[in-house]
Amino acid sequence: MDKCTLERAEMLTSGNSADASLDLWSRNDVQTCTSWKAPIIWEGMFNPSHYDQIHRNEGSSVALTVFAVGRYLDAYLEAFLTSSEQHFMSGLPVSYYVFTDTPEKVPNIKLAPNRRLTVVKVERQARWQDISMMRMKAISDVIESDIRHHATHVFCFDVDQVFTGRFGPEALGDSVALLHAHYYHLPKRLLTYDRNPKSKAFMKTGDFYYHAAVFGGSWRSVKALTEACDRSIKADKENGVEALWHDESHLNKYFWLHKPSRILSPEFCWDTRIGYRRDIEVYRLLWAPKDYANLRTS
Repeated sequence: MDKCTLERAEMLTSGNSADASLDLWSRNDVQTCTSWKAPIIWEGMFNPSHYDQIHRNEGSSVALTVFAVGRYLDAYLEAFLTSSEQHFMSGLPVSYYVFTDTPEKVPNIKLAPNRRLTVVKVERQARWQDISMMRMKAISDVIESDIRHHATHVFCFDVDQVFTGRFGPEALGDSVALLHAHYYHLPKRLLTYDRNPKSKAFMKTGDFYYHAAVFGGSWRSVKALTEACDRSIKADKENGVEALWHDESHLNKYFWLHKPSRILSPEFCWDTRIGYRRDIEVYRLLWAPKDYANLRTS
């Protein structure tokens, strides 16, 4: 770490929070702290049992939202939920919210104590792009009507993923973003922000490129994020514009304007097709095999 990074790290870890135990110096091969003093969480930086105990003592609880629309439910949902029961926030109360157009097909998964599953009916959209973008409003609505009464934090996931390792409360924060596995090591000039000035997602540059497959935070922060993204998506639609990477482009714009308080390394959502990388020491969540031709609507 350079002098500036060391100073930021000292400020970050000096408080009386769970993050006071973070060892930002344990990984000198990667960036572990942002310019705005947010930690970037990598294997080796934290004590798992410490985070488990802190969040149990604080009464943390987590809502997990996932969309399984059309053929995606049959292809991915059971494996996603089963693996989540093994690895996601073990020991904390978890409420699953499955958004689907076919509630009757949601598999009956055996849940651990203090875990529950709610099915939310959504309308199937004509295009997969619209399915992707409409989730922002759907999540915001359910946070307002239900989640805020049951959970302190919310995590939003794509369904075509499988948990393969611990994904615990070290990931919890007020506003949580994920470094995209395909772009985290690239220079900023190569990051795929939306470059169309007509779009509300337009960005000349940014801090990092974030993956919309995983984002989260306190319920208040996630509600603010999803509401803002939904407004931008609707404004683009009214102007006949569609962002380059749909809701992900709007998510990146939001996190550029409202810096996340915590960033997850790509080990929290890795694509094995990238191949071996020395800095990825564990796999916590893996991309499932993609079959877009058969799964996505036109």
